Amino acid sequence: MVERDIRNVVIIGSGPAGLTAAVYSARANLSPLVIEGEPSSTSDQPGGQLMLTTDVENYPGFPEGVLGPELMVKFRAQAQRFGAEMIAERVTRVDFSGPPHGVWVGDPNASEPTHRAWAVIVSTGAQSLMLGLEAEERLLGHGLSTCATCDGFFFRDQHIAVVGGGDSALEEAIFLTRFASKVTVIHRRDALRASKIMQDRAFANDGIEFLWNNVVTGILGEDKLTGVEVHNTVSGENSKLDVTGLFIAIGHRPNTDLFEGQLQRKENGYLLTEPGASRTGVEGVFACGDAQDDVYRQAVTAAGSGCMAAIDAERWLESTGHG
Repeated sequence: MVERDIRNVVIIGSGPAGLTAAVYSARANLSPLVIEGEPSSTSDQPGGQLMLTTDVENYPGFPEGVLGPELMVKFRAQAQRFGAEMIAERVTRVDFSGPPHGVWVGDPNASEPTHRAWAVIVSTGAQSLMLGLEAEERLLGHGLSTCATCDGFFFRDQHIAVVGGGDSALEEAIFLTRFASKVTVIHRRDALRASKIMQDRAFANDGIEFLWNNVVTGILGEDKLTGVEVHNTVSGENSKLDVTGLFIAIGHRPNTDLFEGQLQRKENGYLLTEPGASRTGVEGVFACGDAQDDVYRQAVTAAGSGCMAAIDAERWLESTGHG
């Protein structure tokens, strides 16, 4: 493959991080290619997790709020306006032994990569772990949520349940007491796995109750969540909990399996980048958004890190004489 066929930048993923990286890369005349993901996929669908979100009221610039899919349409249109190219396909294999680096879509066993690029920006995001219940997809954004800081405001003076027993679950529960009339933490065991300091804070909060040794077996409601069914793992008793909000906080899983053996990952699977930068340690490969952020996981921080990745990639391309 001749050098003119090598792209300046390929961006893998099209959530807030990937599309912000596309805006900045396109404005720098780097003609980025964004491989968006497959519309039918739950892990790498175009637009990322915001495509599964209804009202977004904490993204700056939208005082009346904006629908998640509408926001991502605006992100995408802005990137295209400056010349970013989009393809709705899924990356099946990468080879980061370059630069240039290889990226495959379609058959991962093909001898040659579909695309080559001097710089690759990884923005494949993450997905919230779910309970695996039938109603989850239908009621997500309609009483069911995976992000208290995103959606807690909508549940003012309501009884809310949080599923989980780790630090994330207790952080969500404590935050939700600012709005809810009562928060019930549903945990499958009789002891939490959260850190002691988080347990102390939760136990000291009068707005939180605990439902021990219970698992959620059903989510009730057609168009709006009206309650949950729970099963006591000790007594075997089944019961109903009348809540109008359910927050699932059993963890997140970054979409980084594709890069195993290619990029360094933390123990929890998130990509490891240099402090204060998007560089991965592999020359010409940068990571941003929820694929590497296991702390904040917000649309606005993802967008900010996408900006960082594009600038880091642009400076790297200039310093190496590519682009």
